[in-house]
Amino acid sequence: MVDSLGTDVLLVRDVPTTAGRLRRRRDLERVRRGAYVERGESLGPARDRRRIALARIHAVHRQTSGERWFSHESAALLWGCDTVGLSGLTHLIQPSRPRSRGGDPVVRHHGDLPAEHRAEVSGLPVTTLARTVVDCAASLSPDRGIVIADSALRAGADRDALDTTLATRSGARGIVRAREVIELADGRAQSPGETLVRWALHSGGLPRPDLQVEVVTRRGRFFLDLGWTALGVAVEFDGFVKYSGAFGGTAPEVVFAEKQRQDALEDEGWRILRVTWDDLRAPDRLVARVSRALSRASR
Repeated sequence: MVDSLGTDVLLVRDVPTTAGRLRRRRDLERVRRGAYVERGESLGPARDRRRIALARIHAVHRQTSGERWFSHESAALLWGCDTVGLSGLTHLIQPSRPRSRGGDPVVRHHGDLPAEHRAEVSGLPVTTLARTVVDCAASLSPDRGIVIADSALRAGADRDALDTTLATRSGARGIVRAREVIELADGRAQSPGETLVRWALHSGGLPRPDLQVEVVTRRGRFFLDLGWTALGVAVEFDGFVKYSGAFGGTAPEVVFAEKQRQDALEDEGWRILRVTWDDLRAPDRLVARVSRALSRASR
């Protein structure tokens, strides 16, 4: 079956064979009991996890009856939000308490979902984007929650709807953390990496930067990921894709163009700190580095 999101899910009940034969097929990967998906070519660990998580959602949808809405991380995936550190679990909100099966990667949240928090994405029942963001911000670690919140805002999530949903969830577990995450969320962030840098700096107690800082140079107008305009200090997140040529031009051409861009920005008095995924693995060192740059610029 090819569904509206292009995910191929093969259910044992739909094919004239046995589960044992399907398990032995090297071209298939099991996503949950009785459901398989074609392995396909690897797109990298993060994208592979996302693909399998989406396949599992569609398998659960086809194998589950009764009222239910995909929620939390699962809803975030269906809405197309960015994610980091996917758990691989499928989340559902159900009014009943169905019997859970040991080893099944499905988290069933029991309770009534208000009508105003219900939506549909490509034919699948799902929590609204605002409810999804709030649930994720309340249940996930703050760094994972803010990546989802930033991308949701970038995709058009309404802040008033987020505030209203927060109010309706007052007293729920994790809602205090959710308020902090959503208050800091900003749709101008262009990638999960930029978001995680901003969260690390916030957690380290540094002053809040502006996003997508516009700078006019001799080579034209450029936008810096994060910056403190009064101090002339900026942080740029460099992911591998940025220099891979994936967005046009060969890798050497991209690197040369970036050097010209940085030279032009430095001519305008900006100090550019470049951050990679490796730097995010040591947030304390990252915070100290940016703090030193801000201190020097303020003298």
